[in-house]
Amino acid sequence: MEKVITRVKPNPMVKPENTGKASIGLPTFLESTAENTQGFKKLQRQAAELFGMEDALFVPSGTMGNLVSVMCHCRERGAELIVGDQAHIHLYEQGGVAQIAGIHSRVVKNLPDGTFDLNEVESKIRQHFPDSHYPRTGVICLENTHNEAGGRVLPLFFLQEVQTLADKYQLPVHVDGARLMNAAVALGVKASEILRFCDSVSMCLSKGLGAPVGSLIGGRKEFIDQAVRVRKVLGGGMRQAGLLAAAGLLSISDMVDRLQDDHRNARMFAQGVQTFASSLCDINIDAVETNILMLTVNDPRMSPEEFCDKMAEVTDDEITVMGHGVRVLMNPVYGHKVRAVWHVDVSEEDTELALQKLQYVIQKVNQK
Repeated sequence: MEKVITRVKPNPMVKPENTGKASIGLPTFLESTAENTQGFKKLQRQAAELFGMEDALFVPSGTMGNLVSVMCHCRERGAELIVGDQAHIHLYEQGGVAQIAGIHSRVVKNLPDGTFDLNEVESKIRQHFPDSHYPRTGVICLENTHNEAGGRVLPLFFLQEVQTLADKYQLPVHVDGARLMNAAVALGVKASEILRFCDSVSMCLSKGLGAPVGSLIGGRKEFIDQAVRVRKVLGGGMRQAGLLAAAGLLSISDMVDRLQDDHRNARMFAQGVQTFASSLCDINIDAVETNILMLTVNDPRMSPEEFCDKMAEVTDDEITVMGHGVRVLMNPVYGHKVRAVWHVDVSEEDTELALQKLQYVIQKVNQK
């Protein structure tokens, strides 16, 4: 019997052919430090053009990219950043801005679409500094697309309003753009159109863009000059890393347009949930804007963890009934929510198989 493995999970299972080795050539792989290789210079130059910013810098991870950026904006220990309470920087980066840089996070409530109330933001800006009782507000942080909101895209008018508020208090705006290109594709605009309202950005080359590792940060020339120093002290300077530059160049040149396939497949699956699984799961179809969907398991007969286990396991009965086995990997996140993410290694055919598996699981639940 044929056994089909379908992966619907946060990050790509990167294959060797996706690393773009041929696009640079072996001599570049053997050069010394990352910032001095021809490959990295080309990658960073193209990234700066993509961002519409003066300069860009490769870093090993998105977490480091955000930390470097915040440290460059907040140059003194005890400074403060304003960030959404559901932001990746706040929830999933080990509190690195505090742990490593001594920077305090002041949170505002994220709304369901990933935005927040700008009146609340303004109320959190430390307007009484330099009174010795208060820290200095150093930066406002955004996330686009917004992971915990289910891949929602921040509207351009919201970004402009944030910039206007930040300018009023002479504050920079940093955007965690791990999936920046998903936002650009969803809006039908260039990344630079989004980033013209921001002072710095961190963008992952992995995830939907399919590189094995790495992120890029962008900003003004003096910002990147400082970022080079901060990256070094955080251990982000690498040697013989030209292969990563090759993969990054392939990601930003060849992998952007295909993100619309991920968006289409995610919406296809969401529509299937609405059609076949409404007795077990709730989903807001209008909130599926990019490659992430959040569904709510609302049936007392099955927990979110059990639902994910059933979608991932392959049984003899399934092979008998369906003629094949399908393994779908999802993540229970919080409450009754389950998160699924589409990427380069999940095709339209895979999505159709995942829907078949969903119908099989629903059928088994209804037989109880």
